[in-house]
Amino acid sequence: MKKILLVTLALLVSLFAFASDPNTLVNLTIGEPETLDGMHSYDTASGEVIENLYDNLIQYNGQSVTEFLPMLSTEVPSVDNGLVVEEDGALKYIFPIREGVKFHSGNILTPADVEYSFERYILGDPAGKAHWMIIEALTSSAFYTVEDWFADYAGMAYSDAVNADRNPISDEAKAKLVSFYEEVIDPRIEVVDNTVVFTLDGPFGAFLNIVCHFGSWGAIVDSKLAMERGDWDGKADGWWKWHDLEADEYAFHDFGGGSGPYKLVEWDRAQQKVVLERFDDYWAGPAAIKNVVIWGVDEFSTRKSMFEAGDADIAYFDPVYLDQALALEAQGKAEVTTGYPVSSITSLHFNWLIAEGSEYLGSGKLDGNGIPREFFSDIHVRRAFAFCYDGITFIDEVINGLGKLVPTDLPEGYLGFDETLPLPEFNLARAAAEFKQAWGGEVWNKGFKLQILYNTGNNSRQTVAEMLSYFVSSINPKFKVEPLGVQWPTYLSAQNNGFLPMFIIGWVADYPDPHNFISTYYASFGTYAGRQGQLFREWAIENVDDEIVAAIKATDSAERIKLYKSVQEKAIEFTLGIPLYMPVGLHVESPQVDGWYPQTARSGYYYYHLSKSE
Repeated sequence: MKKILLVTLALLVSLFAFASDPNTLVNLTIGEPETLDGMHSYDTASGEVIENLYDNLIQYNGQSVTEFLPMLSTEVPSVDNGLVVEEDGALKYIFPIREGVKFHSGNILTPADVEYSFERYILGDPAGKAHWMIIEALTSSAFYTVEDWFADYAGMAYSDAVNADRNPISDEAKAKLVSFYEEVIDPRIEVVDNTVVFTLDGPFGAFLNIVCHFGSWGAIVDSKLAMERGDWDGKADGWWKWHDLEADEYAFHDFGGGSGPYKLVEWDRAQQKVVLERFDDYWAGPAAIKNVVIWGVDEFSTRKSMFEAGDADIAYFDPVYLDQALALEAQGKAEVTTGYPVSSITSLHFNWLIAEGSEYLGSGKLDGNGIPREFFSDIHVRRAFAFCYDGITFIDEVINGLGKLVPTDLPEGYLGFDETLPLPEFNLARAAAEFKQAWGGEVWNKGFKLQILYNTGNNSRQTVAEMLSYFVSSINPKFKVEPLGVQWPTYLSAQNNGFLPMFIIGWVADYPDPHNFISTYYASFGTYAGRQGQLFREWAIENVDDEIVAAIKATDSAERIKLYKSVQEKAIEFTLGIPLYMPVGLHVESPQVDGWYPQTARSGYYYYHLSKSE
């Protein structure tokens, strides 16, 4: 206890030194980034840091997600300005690149850096990360991974071309790998004079959203610095050496390589702290705030006491603590904004075939002390768990009304949202009936034991885990669901590796189109497909993939709505997951902070927009 008090005291002193300085802004959040490189970033904590370290080609106009402004490109491509051109069935987007922009290294940004950045992301394409969006847009939904793209071109699987040591298995395989880059990838993103030209196979309405700022997968990196730090050398020969590496094997995992308004000073993993400093040579002018501290303090009472004492400028308040935020506002110690739209869904999904080596299965058998890896492949198990979620009580009493029940993993207001579809139902009698049918009656007779994880500091997810544990266990004393809190990197890694029997996760829109939710959650190629196991992917291929692809290609809204309704009906029928709630926003800041506004595409905070008074 004494050690904890000393650490907390030291933290308070250091934060006070920061927060009392009008040139420094302290944001107390939960967790920490997984990486600082857009290559692996696909979580909001990573995205928040990256959007401050890096620029993209274009940016959103204020709160809009459909209107764009120039950023590193001096114009936003459109048909009217002649920068979107149809040519031989393909669609070309032309981006004129801003001159004189400096990277934090002092290097001058050129069109070659833009080309390098996107080719690096496409060729790197780590499994389960964001670059499927770029590949999908360029190929008009033909491919979602560079490995599949290569296999189609070469007539051989990528795994048959490159061995475990990342060496081509033959001269023929090497020749195909080299020519794939030269003939397929390189022509897609080309430097022409002072422009960069992207060639798409056909129309893809979300392309500008994909490359827009706040999307870390479109962040422009310093190519010279990347190569100096051992990243891809920009050549066709050997690109596979940098494909699908671990996060810490890429150049900018813990190092800044951008041209954004802030540069990296420190990423202290032990304290979950990122420190940024203003980049005074920023092309659009220096930021108002000189120093930014993003600090993951998972324990709410510590966060609140620091914020209340004036030792922080922004603090994460889970909706569970809305009343406490409002009390601080009444005392003049906070400004609270609630109810603004959030393009997000928080869901629970099941893993139909848990990866080997998982430590969350108990005995690994249906013997009362564990579950088999394919436990959730039984629809009766999934339905039973779904009937144990009391969504109305959760929203009203846990998150203080800051959310809505929705039928599926599609937010209200999106094309295809259908209020006539049934909402999640809390019904323990129906849950018991489903459990009695599960695994031919073995589940009811033998019982089971498993762990449900949540990331520490996320009180809403913790409550969902505890709620399911309580209600499932109340049905049959042989049922044991154990909530377990772990830090965010552990939680995310366990999900990505397919180790979790079930997982609670939020999805914030990458871009404002239903495809970004429907494909993410339900398609075999979706971001969350790997977390749901191979048996789920096989089901999705057979049942929903064709409709999901047809919907994104369709130009008629009525046809898209029809297809999305069909997919959602199947999601409900087969209980692919539990849509826990659609959140609405809650933001808590000091009265000294100015400039914040809600933006549904943004990860966390873009500090360039903020200022702080004394």
